[in-house]
Amino acid sequence: MTTADIYLAFADREARGVSPAYERLSRAVARDEELLALLDTLPPAKRQPNLLFGVVRLGGGPVDDPAAFRAYVLARWPEIAAQMRVRATQTNEAGRCAALLPVLAALPQPLALLEVGASAGLCLYPDRYAYRYGDRLVGDGEPVLDCVLTGVAPPARRPEVVWRAGLDVNPLDVTDPADLAWLDALIWPEHRHRRERLRAAAAVAGSDPPLLLRGDLVDDLPALAARAPADATLVVFHSSVLYQVPPARRSAFTALVGTLPGHWVANEDPAALPHATLPEPPAGGFHNVLALDGRPLAWTRGHGQAATWFA
Repeated sequence: MTTADIYLAFADREARGVSPAYERLSRAVARDEELLALLDTLPPAKRQPNLLFGVVRLGGGPVDDPAAFRAYVLARWPEIAAQMRVRATQTNEAGRCAALLPVLAALPQPLALLEVGASAGLCLYPDRYAYRYGDRLVGDGEPVLDCVLTGVAPPARRPEVVWRAGLDVNPLDVTDPADLAWLDALIWPEHRHRRERLRAAAAVAGSDPPLLLRGDLVDDLPALAARAPADATLVVFHSSVLYQVPPARRSAFTALVGTLPGHWVANEDPAALPHATLPEPPAGGFHNVLALDGRPLAWTRGHGQAATWFA
């Protein structure tokens, strides 16, 4: 795909109906030869829309008007490019726990959670958040994560988690104002509820920090998994991570994770983690596939706002 294709795909698959501002920006970038030429000076993995838009937001730049955005990027391209080269899209959306919860709650308890691509580890606390599935409330406290569940009953209770750890090439610390500012910049401009959720989830993680290690999802996973308590069910999981991993490393990871004890929960773009057969996704935007031990179970929306179980 060309860079223009990437921005058009983002507009059509992810931003449309979810973020009008980012849909406008993506379409504007896709037809702007000068901006595309600048983006093409970056490594392919660093050209993605979320990264560009997040860096502009972090710097206080405009993202609600394509003309103002364009002027801002052209005037500050060297510093924007430098930031894009050293940063990565590390959206840490606690709302994804609402889509994972029916699977996690059904596994043998207690759980030892190990998240690959953990960012700041906010998805390592499914036992601490509250959930609202229609008129059914599970758990208490803040944040309250809303999710539309279709085809499966909400879990009766939250899982019991006795160990939580994460692996990331660049782990973030929610108690560091600079790291929290980057997580905030990655949230799409209209999503005030997600900003409030970020701060509530950060308060949970900051009060009881998880074990977060800098490392590679293949080379360093076995040693971290071996640290999990033997009397708990190990669950290696990840959400919207593998699209950033080169194909050869994805294959090495999926081969490795199947050899570990416990269970593997994946919530990924089917283009990054293919499955042999899948039903048609629901209408209304881009969906990931939620899978347990390689078996696809459900379509999920990117921020955990809905999950549709397969019949």
